Amino acid sequence: MHVKILDARVVERAKARGLDAVVYAPHFTRLPSIEAKARAFSDDDLLVIPAREIFTGSWRDRKHVLAVGLSKPIPDFVTLDGAMREIDRQGAAALAPHPEFLNVSLSRADIERYDVRAVEVYNPKHWEVHNERAREIARLTGLPGFGSSYAHLRGSVGEAWTTFEEPIEGAADLAARLRSGASMRVFRRDGVEHNVRRALEFAHLGYENTWGKVDRVLLSATEPTHPGHVAYEGRFDDVRVY
Repeated sequence: MHVKILDARVVERAKARGLDAVVYAPHFTRLPSIEAKARAFSDDDLLVIPAREIFTGSWRDRKHVLAVGLSKPIPDFVTLDGAMREIDRQGAAALAPHPEFLNVSLSRADIERYDVRAVEVYNPKHWEVHNERAREIARLTGLPGFGSSYAHLRGSVGEAWTTFEEPIEGAADLAARLRSGASMRVFRRDGVEHNVRRALEFAHLGYENTWGKVDRVLLSATEPTHPGHVAYEGRFDDVRVY
């Protein structure tokens, strides 16, 4: 339900792990680019579904939202309220990745306030206490849970997955299932290798929030997903935070 990287090796690994589809939602990449890459790597054996993990708020107050089924691009660095209104306007499905994890996540209060359709209840990057809290949030809000590898590293693809009762035909189909509250089941691998993969992903998080963050702060004004980018034609000027 959520990978950050996509290339031939990722596709090969996904197929080897028995996956039928992956949701591709890289950071700071515009929707048309994501869609083009998803089409290029989809085939009869693996469907790649384009999505956006929208980076709402400022660097000090970050809230990530996974949007599936978008028909038009939504930039990063906009208010959470503005992003959620646009997701709903497009009839897409808003999901809560890594809820209440560090300072980059939707809280239970956010999830209850907005039209969130599912909560990530297993993420290999989490410590077990975080996964337990995520499951509790799903239970308390009455929302279905999904699991994903949240793979920033190729080896993590297929470490966790979500099943539906019927095959998924594309982004619009997946969004419709999520918006209707379709039944899902979450599975994950286990054992020493899985725990090593988890540790590597958590270590990668350290890079993202140090050197990676410095790069993004310095270059944020030129990001292709910055709301001031010409591609957005000023449509988000009223909700931009930078």
